[in-house]
Amino acid sequence: MTKATFRLDSFSRRRALSLGLLALAGFAAQPAAAQNFERPVRIVVPFAPGGTSDILARLIGPKLSAAIGQPVVVENKPGAAGNLGADAVAKAPADGHTLLLMDVGSLATAPSLFSDLTYDPVKDLAPVSMVMFGPYVLAVHESVPVKTPQELVAYAKANPGKLAVANAGVGAANHITAVSIAKELGIQWKNVPYRGGAAASRAVVSGESNVIINGSTATLPFVSNKQLVGLAVTGEERIAGMPTFKEAGLPGNDAGTWQGLLTTANTPPAVVARLNTEIGKILQDPEIKAKIAEQGGVVKPGSPAEFSAWLKSATDRWGGIIKEAGIKGAN
Repeated sequence: MTKATFRLDSFSRRRALSLGLLALAGFAAQPAAAQNFERPVRIVVPFAPGGTSDILARLIGPKLSAAIGQPVVVENKPGAAGNLGADAVAKAPADGHTLLLMDVGSLATAPSLFSDLTYDPVKDLAPVSMVMFGPYVLAVHESVPVKTPQELVAYAKANPGKLAVANAGVGAANHITAVSIAKELGIQWKNVPYRGGAAASRAVVSGESNVIINGSTATLPFVSNKQLVGLAVTGEERIAGMPTFKEAGLPGNDAGTWQGLLTTANTPPAVVARLNTEIGKILQDPEIKAKIAEQGGVVKPGSPAEFSAWLKSATDRWGGIIKEAGIKGAN
């Protein structure tokens, strides 16, 4: 072999190696795409069907499926104020194929309520995106002799312990809200836990319980159908003619259901980022925005970091209320 031939072969090998490395680098630099999702994705809703989280998951699921090119299945896994489903996601493979959609207020209250939690909401779950804020609707069964929030407060004070307030489970955000409101108003009512917001609403519709403070997405249809008497809503806007808590002189006007999407901790950042991007696009879809708005909700896309900051703040704030009220969860 001549020296010229050897030099040429060496150059060719070096060139081929360089091109190969460049190709690999280019492949690694590609945006997270189909390789992130290689099988069906599961959205775990830790409450019974029909509640706000379930409604949202079934709205988002088909859009997410189209975006990632894989089937998206909604799985209801109710129990223990959302902890059963949250635990399942915390222990799933860290690859972004198992998601958790829920009222994240329940995650914020869990560490203060349950001394025997089988997962850590902060360490074992990775925030993907906040999804929606839904104001609470305060409503009563038609047998309760009130038509306004002021009449409800007066009736509750005149009949201490008589009214039963349904909630989505011990320690659920609407349970903590009902406890806080009662304390500030100086009234007494019984807090009755159910397996999710939908079950709580149905309990009041049937007359099993008397009062509901629950997310508008799950509760407003019952008010619209005259199955519940709507009295007031949280937030800044009137809905279906009901005054805001602030207008009615009620505390807790900033309360509501904050729905968020999370996945298993240690999921690759590129996968979390891809999910965050796709959820952001879905929430800006006019069809999705309109359907959520119909139920009184407002889309709230955001970054994982913003979601993490919200969760920490809520955990600190509601933890103080839980401790002061002496509320204990029961798994």
